Amino acid sequence: MQQETTRRTSQQTIEITGQMDIPIAANVLGTIGAVCWSVQLIPQIVINYRRHNTIGLQRSMMLLWACAGVPLGAYNIVSDFNIALRIQPQILTVLSLITWIQCYHYDDKWSPIRCCAFVGVIGLLFGGVETALVFALKEGVRKNTHWPVVLMGVLSTVLLSAGVLRHYYDIYVERTVRGISFLFVGIDAAGDVFSLISIFFQPKLDILGIVIYSTEFVLWCGVFACGGYFNLLPWLRKKSGGRSSRSEVPTYMANQAGPALSEGMSHHVSLEQMPTSTSVFRTPSSGTSLRSSRGSATPGNSRDDSGS
Repeated sequence: MQQETTRRTSQQTIEITGQMDIPIAANVLGTIGAVCWSVQLIPQIVINYRRHNTIGLQRSMMLLWACAGVPLGAYNIVSDFNIALRIQPQILTVLSLITWIQCYHYDDKWSPIRCCAFVGVIGLLFGGVETALVFALKEGVRKNTHWPVVLMGVLSTVLLSAGVLRHYYDIYVERTVRGISFLFVGIDAAGDVFSLISIFFQPKLDILGIVIYSTEFVLWCGVFACGGYFNLLPWLRKKSGGRSSRSEVPTYMANQAGPALSEGMSHHVSLEQMPTSTSVFRTPSSGTSLRSSRGSATPGNSRDDSGS
């Protein structure tokens, strides 16, 4: 009985392991991850175009990402990943180069022709290096030499992580998350998640691939946390403080002036007592109307006194 139970458990384990080799699931999840990585930098590119500047965006981060796409592409191709994960690094390199050259176009005033020529040469260079790496790594695998493939995976992880960590340094110095689109961060993190899950449905579980995508995902979660602490919380405090001050001042002045004057004066008094961020809305006309309301109220009070 015990042997039969052990045999059934072993068969169930084999079946579960075999179920993870699902090419359709791997391709679908990998395609979703590739789509996320295809559009991840588009929000950042659009923001740069609309602002006509890239202040706060780290050039070194974009260049490191463009460089990381070369070993990552070679690694995914030689490791025989699904087609979506093979294309993914190429898209990363192209979009990173576009974002990187925007820094020179908007901030250093490079002409569009110069930018296109510069990026075109670098793109051809990166493509040639990756093609050479793919052939060299495949030849090494045929000779049972696998450490160069592992080296490409490690190198891409280091470059991707270094790019994000460069932004961490800017967050530490400036005490804010600036120059980067949180929509871009969210899409990139989603691409990492889908690509990570797709690896589990590959015929062979790739530990280094898991490390690459999980490391990137964790670093982006840290950027989100910093954005919540340095950007979102101060904004919420400022907004709640402004609401409380607007609601408290009219009530206080209304108790001082009485019910007869509160209806005519509460609006102007609240504008006068607000902080400087909103006191700019006080105009000469409001001051004139305030004096006229006071003048009209004073004779009425004196007539009441004389009548009494």
